[in-house]
Amino acid sequence: MENLYKIPRHVAVIMDGNGRWAKRRGLPRVYGHREGAKRVEDILDISRKVGIKWLSVFAFSTENWARPKEEVDAIMSLLVEYINKKVPYLIENNIRLRFMGRIEQLPDMIKNSIIEGEKATQDCNGMNFVVALNYSGKAEIIDAVNKALREGKKEITEDDFKEFFYIPEMPDPDLLIRTSGEERISNFMLWQTAYTEFYFTETLWPDFDQEEFLKALYEYQSRERRFGKVFSL
Repeated sequence: MENLYKIPRHVAVIMDGNGRWAKRRGLPRVYGHREGAKRVEDILDISRKVGIKWLSVFAFSTENWARPKEEVDAIMSLLVEYINKKVPYLIENNIRLRFMGRIEQLPDMIKNSIIEGEKATQDCNGMNFVVALNYSGKAEIIDAVNKALREGKKEITEDDFKEFFYIPEMPDPDLLIRTSGEERISNFMLWQTAYTEFYFTETLWPDFDQEEFLKALYEYQSRERRFGKVFSL
């Protein structure tokens, strides 16, 4: 019963289904991404209210560059618009905005917005909102290995290794949510999700409202996390 009211410290979300949501309505895919951005606002708001300390979302993977240029350009423009729009809300609610991924490879307009958004919220300490952008779990591990090698490391522990990740202080996700019916993690935080609880739903991301999010939390609270151990009854 002790898990019944337990709130996960870190919830990670793979926001899937924007394109399919738009296609089912006969709309261009960009409309799905714009509607999906609204759901991010809703989930960020309910996460803050229930006491979640870290919310991370998979916004754009390194593989997503293979999508049509028109769609990629629309996503990038939407990200800039979203960052600029949400900074006052984040500051007001004491939420720190963070980004992880190969940020240096992004277009200048995105990098500039990222720098400004992170700087504006750097003193906020109530909650962390992490956006994975140009991100790959495999790339993060490779980048961490290369950082360790550059520092002359010849042998390393798990705890030491995590210090080379994009956000070393970020705790591993307690719960990972993926929408749209797909049941895989698609190269998202491969190292960090070793003991994460997974929640898959058929709901497309633009339809994943606060009620759907609470369903995921209730499901999480019903589970017993063992971390490889066996508990006696």
